[in-house]
Amino acid sequence: MSYVLLIIALAIILASAELFTNGVEWFGRRYELGEGAVGSVLAAVGTALPETLVPIIAIVFTGGQAADDIGVGAILGAPFMLASLAMVVTASAVVIFTWRGRRELAVTVNEEVMRRDLSHFLIAYALAMGAGVIHVRPLHYALAAALLAFYGYYVWETLRGEGDLGGDTKPLYFHRHPEMPHRQRIFVQIGVALLGIVLGAEIFVTEIQTLSETLGAAPLIVSLLITPIATELPEKFNSVLWIRQRKDTLALGNITGAMVFQSTFPVSVGLLFTTWQLDTTGLVSGLLALLSGTVFYVTLRIKHSLTWWSLGGAGSVYFAYLVYVFGFAK
Repeated sequence: MSYVLLIIALAIILASAELFTNGVEWFGRRYELGEGAVGSVLAAVGTALPETLVPIIAIVFTGGQAADDIGVGAILGAPFMLASLAMVVTASAVVIFTWRGRRELAVTVNEEVMRRDLSHFLIAYALAMGAGVIHVRPLHYALAAALLAFYGYYVWETLRGEGDLGGDTKPLYFHRHPEMPHRQRIFVQIGVALLGIVLGAEIFVTEIQTLSETLGAAPLIVSLLITPIATELPEKFNSVLWIRQRKDTLALGNITGAMVFQSTFPVSVGLLFTTWQLDTTGLVSGLLALLSGTVFYVTLRIKHSLTWWSLGGAGSVYFAYLVYVFGFAK
C-alpha cells in the first residue's frame, strides 16, 4: 500500500508543481516583477513549505529530544540537498531536454541574481553552523532575530532588482486564454497548487518514514537524507519544468532562493526552540553544503556563468556525504 501512496503523492506533487510554476509566472507578469523576485522569492518560498513544516511541527508542536533531533536534521538536510542533489537533477534535466531537442546545452542565467542568492546563503548558513558549536543561548536568540531580519533585507534587495521574465508563458490553467488573466484567478491557482504541494509532500514523507522503519533505517538517516529528498521534490520538479522551457534563471533561482530561505527562517526556529548543539554528522552536512555553495559562487565570479557539468559536479558532495554517513558516522 505504501508504494501505491508514494506514486499517488508523486503525481500530486508533479501536477501541483506544474500549476504553481504557471501561476507564479503570471503573478510576476501581472505585477511586473523580475526573474529574481519570481524565482528566488515567490517560487522558492512557496515550494519550501513542505520542508519548512517538517521541522516546525517536530520541534514546536511535538517536542522531546527525538523530535528535536528530527527537526534539526530536517533543517540541516534541506540546504544540503538543495546545494547538491537538486543541482544534479537540474543538470540532468538540461542534458535530457537538450538530447530531446527542447533546448540548448548552454545554461543561461542572470549572474546578478545567482550571485546575490549564493552570497546571502553562504553568510547566513555559515553563521548558523558557527552557532552550532558555540553553545551560548543569548547568542542563539540574537542570531535568530538577525537571520530573520537578514532574510527580510534579502527579499527587499531581490524585489527591487531588475530582470525581465522573458520568453512566453503558457496560458493560465485556470483561465486558458493568452491575455492577462484576472488576479483572482492567479491567486486561486497558486493557492490550489500550494495545497497540492503540501498534501503530496506530507503523504510522501509519511510513507517514506513508514518504509524506512520497515527496512530498519535509523532516525538520523531519515531526517538527514530521506526526508529532505522527499520534501525537496517541489523545487526539483519546478526547476525541471523551467529548464524544459529554457528559463534557467527561474529554474536555478527556485533552488538558490530556497537555500537562502532554508538557511534563515527554519534555522531561526531551531535556534529559538532547540539547544542547537550540532554533532559531527550535522556539521559535516553543513560544511559540505557551504563548500558546494562556495564553488558555485566562485565559478560565477570567475567564469560569469554556470554549466551543466558544474551543476552536476555537486553530486560529488552528495556522494561524499553518503560515504561518510554509512562508512564513518556512528
